[in-house]
Amino acid sequence: MSTQEQARALMMRHHHIVKNRQQSMLNRTATEVGLDALENSIDDRNNSNRNNSDRPGTATN
Repeated sequence: MSTQEQARALMMRHHHIVKNRQQSMLNRTATEVGLDALENSIDDRNNSNRNNSDRPGTATN
């Protein structure tokens, strides 16, 4: 594995750790203020809403 690949893998791992920590903190705060735990990220909710349509048989991309 080259030095660049090692650096990339290290940064990706760090990014995922930070993202998971932030999600845990967000869920903990949401629970403290009385909201349900946020199981999906904002991106996941936006993607699922994008596939819903008022007209049957049509889908937007």
